[in-house]
This record gives sequence, structure tokens and C-alpha cells, in this order.
Amino acid sequence: MTELRLEGVTKRYGTGDRGTAALRDVSLTVEDGEFFALVGPSGCGKTTTLRTIAGFEEPTEGTVAFDGRPMTGVPPEARDVGVVFQSYGLFPHMTVAENVGYGLRFRAPPGGTSPDERVADLLALVDLEGMGDRRPDQLSGGQQQRVALARALAPEPDFLLLDEPMSALDARLRETLRRQLARIQSDLGITTVYVTHDQEEALALSDRLAVMRDGRLEQVGTPREIYRKPKTRFVAEFVGDNNVFDGVVDARDGDRARVAVGESTLEVAGVPDGADRVTICVRAAALSPDAESNRISVALEASEFRGERVRAYGRWNGVPIVLRLEDDPERGVDGDDGGEVTVGFDPEDARVLPAR
Repeated sequence: MTELRLEGVTKRYGTGDRGTAALRDVSLTVEDGEFFALVGPSGCGKTTTLRTIAGFEEPTEGTVAFDGRPMTGVPPEARDVGVVFQSYGLFPHMTVAENVGYGLRFRAPPGGTSPDERVADLLALVDLEGMGDRRPDQLSGGQQQRVALARALAPEPDFLLLDEPMSALDARLRETLRRQLARIQSDLGITTVYVTHDQEEALALSDRLAVMRDGRLEQVGTPREIYRKPKTRFVAEFVGDNNVFDGVVDARDGDRARVAVGESTLEVAGVPDGADRVTICVRAAALSPDAESNRISVALEASEFRGERVRAYGRWNGVPIVLRLEDDPERGVDGDDGGEVTVGFDPEDARVLPAR
């Protein structure tokens, strides 16, 4: 069992009124073998959380525990974690094989294998067989990333920590490496914490993820829970293309209600009990010209052709709207020249939250 637990972790820099809280009462558990992602905007605390787990930062308050054992005062080299940084940090004067085997100078390879055998196994695992004699500057960015991953895995750590390891790579390469990383993590069953600002990456890779904001955990859940059932307005706006409207409950029928939004009225399901003012979240993909309910006319401002679909931007009742529409020349959706498009959505496709 290799479980990671944070209890009430707060991290402050500075003292007194000038002190800055990078983490605020963070509590979470990462289960044995789980791929857990921390996602959020820059400055939200996700990298500080990772550094605190690794031991590069000590919490001002709270505890970090590995399998129930508090890590307070335990230095990074004694925590049995493998870390991959954004910059990879490969030694330029060493070969690929020497980089991968560096950690084995201080710890025997697992399973009674020799260091050379362990290095060869890991190079095969990350699809770099035959490249052990190369130098880092002879590799592509994606290959360097895989060398850094193999080096982190060499001593067979209990935890793998990755801090935005793909942020410097192009989009197509990131997609390829995402699949490779998911395969490697699944094959090894290693407990993994992955930091990223890329919500698509977090949704694609993780078993569960935490959305962070201002040093706090805004929501923790599976990718589908986070995407389909955001618990706060921030999560709804940060993850995916959500259109968010504020309104006043006008009439109720069970969990359904008519909600006044400006001078218009929308019918939605799942209205919280006792809520008078609500926030309505509707995914861009749920807004369709063919929907019969909740018809709204969107004044278009801009559009982007994306192959089979058009991503359009506009406004309704003064609220910014994002649409994903099928490319249909007959409809003439072209926001660059202004115009208007009428779309709607099913009441069940809305996510309704109490307004704050």
C-alpha cells in the first residue's frame, strides 16, 4: 500500500500582514496506484502542493503522510519519491543511460537486477531502446521527457510526482506522450500526482483530479464528475466550455424551475431546494440550433473554423456565449461579419448551482 495523505496543509511565505498564503488548509488522499492530477490557473498552489509532498517545502501548518507515516522533517532524498520537473533537469555531460541510472548510485536496483539491466528495462519501457549512448542534446524534447521519466522511475519509488512535464512540447507530441505516460503508469501501478494547467490533460490522464484556486481545493472528483457536475462557478468556468448565467427562480415544479435571466426565461432541471437565485451552467456542446427548448438568439462577434465544427463567440442578454456548431455553409455561421444564430438546450443539460 502506498497511500498519500495531506491533512490541513497550509503554506505561508513571509511573516505577519505581509505574509502570503500559497496553500490554505489543503486536505486530500491519493489512493494506492491512483493517477491523481492537480489542475488550476497559474498561482493557484498546485506546484507548491507537489513541492510540499516531495519535501522541497515544509508546511507552515498541517501534515503530509505516506502510508500513515508523517513526513515532517524528512528530507526529499529520504521520501522515496521520483520527481519529473518541467525543465527535465538532465545532466548534459552524461549519456542517456548514465542519466537514467544516476539514482542507482545511491540505491540498489529493485528485484535484484543489476544497474545495467534496470536501465535497459526502463529504456525499453519508455520506447528509447538503443539510445543509451546518446547525449541529451541529441534528443528531441519528447525523448528528453521520457529520459527524465525513466530516471525518476529507476529506484522504483513509491510515488511519482510530475510538475507540468509536457508544457514545453507541441500539441501533437503532448497527445502521444500522454498515451505513453498513461500506459506506463498503468503497467507499473505507481501512485502518481501530476500537476498541469492544461484541463484537457488532467481530464484525459487522471483517475481523479483536484481543481485548485487561490491555494484551496475547489473540487475533487473523477474527470466525469468535474466536467459534468461542477460544484462551483469557478470550476464550471475553468473546466471546459461552459456558458454561465445568473438568474432568479420564478416558478417551481418539483426539481424543475423557470428562471428569469434578464428579460428572458429559461426552464432548467435540478434546481437546489430553497434556492431563489441560481447560477445556470450550460456546456457549449449542449447549445444546438435544433434544440426545441430554451431558445435564445446569440449575437455573434467572432468565429473560428475548426474542420467539421465552428467555434463561435457571441452575446446573449449581455452574457458572453461560446458555441460549438457543425460547419454548415448553408447556415452561414460567420461571426467575423456579425449576424445572429438561434440555439437552444434541453433543461436536463443544464447544471444549476446556488448563486453566491
